[in-house]
Amino acid sequence: MSVLQGADRFAAFRHVSYARFFLARFLASFAIQIISVSVGWQMYAQTQNTLYLGLIGLFQFLPSLLLILVTGSVADRYSRRMIVSICMILGALCAAALLGLTIADAFSPWPVFAILIVFGIERAFMAPAVQSLAPNLVPAHDLANAIAWNSSSWQTAAILGPVAGGLLYGVSAILAYCTALVFLIFASILVFMIEKPAQHSLGTARNWSSILAGFRFIRTEKVVLGAISLDLFAVLLGGAVALMPVFASEILVLGPLGLGLLRAAPGFGAILVAVTLAAYPIRHHAGRLMFAGVALFGIATVVFGVSHVASLSIAALMLMGAADMISVYVRETLIALWTPDAVRGRVNAVNMVFVGASNELGEFRAGTMAHFFGAVPAVVIGGVGTLAVAVIWALGFPQLRKIDSLSVPERQS
Repeated sequence: MSVLQGADRFAAFRHVSYARFFLARFLASFAIQIISVSVGWQMYAQTQNTLYLGLIGLFQFLPSLLLILVTGSVADRYSRRMIVSICMILGALCAAALLGLTIADAFSPWPVFAILIVFGIERAFMAPAVQSLAPNLVPAHDLANAIAWNSSSWQTAAILGPVAGGLLYGVSAILAYCTALVFLIFASILVFMIEKPAQHSLGTARNWSSILAGFRFIRTEKVVLGAISLDLFAVLLGGAVALMPVFASEILVLGPLGLGLLRAAPGFGAILVAVTLAAYPIRHHAGRLMFAGVALFGIATVVFGVSHVASLSIAALMLMGAADMISVYVRETLIALWTPDAVRGRVNAVNMVFVGASNELGEFRAGTMAHFFGAVPAVVIGGVGTLAVAVIWALGFPQLRKIDSLSVPERQS
């Protein structure tokens, strides 16, 4: 049956633990967006230095890279539920510290960067744990539904969070940080209320072989290697977010409000597809649809790059978000299903670093190419590159391309 009954659209929510996890993750993601927007605005207002804006992202990303060998092992060795709850509490303490600096009128770059490093460490430990926790909360036959709702939750927070952060900051920076603080506290309580799920632990053995098991598994498991590397190179080449201010101000002449519409458009497209996939999950040809999504993302990127009409540009961005969501849905489901629970944390730690690296390096690639060749060629070349990646990976990973259904592989059933 291709169309699910109404109840099946919310299959994952029939599990109370997942419902609590879903709400907690949404609140935490929302709070992170509020903090990111508020810190950026406040930093620029205080310093008028764009370099500091770049350092904000760098200080939050570096802990994930530097701690990659630790964070995944911790997620596999200890209770993921407790790790996520503790990390959210630590995030709340960071929000409280930013609130304290603001109240004391002591907001300045280096104390803030110190807080953001702690915030980055918290997120480095939470990312693999939170990614690995969801598969422990639902049976395998509901996992695809859960991932679709997870994706829609994150996309919704990514769209509404910056808007809410801007509005709250417009009223008061204190109000913005207070809201983020409350959300993170409530999220940590919800995670703590989740019943202890089954989890295959590493035990007590600690050696390099155990620590590097995530890398070894990714290298030998072609489906997971293909899925993770596809995302790395597709986003690295196809990212156009960094150049949106150029398109809004110089090419489409839309102004600040138009820039907001451009930034929101991919998220709206992604949410529409995520909700649709939760109701009508992919039953067959999953591998081919994933590669088709990446190819469509590349084509839509090219259309956005050459467009000089605002409506067409926004439509292209929505299509980019929609196509990307198809790829993300299949890719994340495959990674979750094909990765044994005992190494899931370490694999997700590598995956999260790759995702972060592709975003950061993708913006650097776009900005550098735009500097030498112009914004339009930079976006168009990136789109063509993404399309090429889809073709090369489809040919290079035939097992990934030939996957039909999103079900548990026989070797793990």
